[in-house]
Amino acid sequence: MSSLYPLHQRIAAKDIRKLPCIWKLFIYLLHIGGLSFIELVTVMERKMPTIVFASPKGGAGKSTSAVLLATELAARGATVTVIDADPNKPVSRWASRPGKPKTLNVIADVSEDSIIDEIERSAQETAFVIVDLEGTASMTVGYAMSRADLVIIPTQGSQLDAAEAVKAIRLVRAQERAFKRAIPFAVLFTRTSAAIRPRSLQSIEAELAQQQVRMFKTQIHERDAYRGVFAFGGTLSDLDPKEVTNIAAALGNARAFVAEVLAVLVAQATPVSQVA
Repeated sequence: MSSLYPLHQRIAAKDIRKLPCIWKLFIYLLHIGGLSFIELVTVMERKMPTIVFASPKGGAGKSTSAVLLATELAARGATVTVIDADPNKPVSRWASRPGKPKTLNVIADVSEDSIIDEIERSAQETAFVIVDLEGTASMTVGYAMSRADLVIIPTQGSQLDAAEAVKAIRLVRAQERAFKRAIPFAVLFTRTSAAIRPRSLQSIEAELAQQQVRMFKTQIHERDAYRGVFAFGGTLSDLDPKEVTNIAAALGNARAFVAEVLAVLVAQATPVSQVA
């Protein structure tokens, strides 16, 4: 059947430009992920997702990863709300600088009393809701996790950081028991080297795999461009190559991460019989 072939192979570029922005976004996913039209329709029939970033340890790349995901989604026309529930407000500071995409909204004034209402309201108004949580375990963190379609747990590739990631995993599982629902989660390795894969990281990956913990294949590498986004504002594509190095490599890394996040959501939404 023709509908099973990748959609981007069957729609001309001039026709894609006429489509609503959210369809353009998913055609982008089909283009780089090779997903079928039937998988796309399955996702479009469900509510758009809430993605929560959680890590007990500061400096794990939580806010950086959240901004990368949000800006790359918004750059493709998706409406995105980022709920900045980190007391340090890193996302809000980024949003106060020039260049925030017009389809991206940041909400900073949230508490444990309002977090669920903010998530549910934002999910009605925008295609994607991204929550950047505070580092410590709290009622706010638990409530946000309870509404998540995917919890992303960023961690650096050291045993100390991995131990903190395990704490976040335990918290997710505690919320599963408390709210009597499965909460999908995955570990995201951050600030890694694009050239070297140290044995310590390989050991941590092996331990998590043994415990059947999902890990993103894409890792967020250490890039000057990611720091540049927070220093200058805007998106990776807005950065000046005279001021920031390796922008193209950072874009490729960020887009691979976005594609994998969306693919994980597709896989969760698609019955096995449809993708077999």
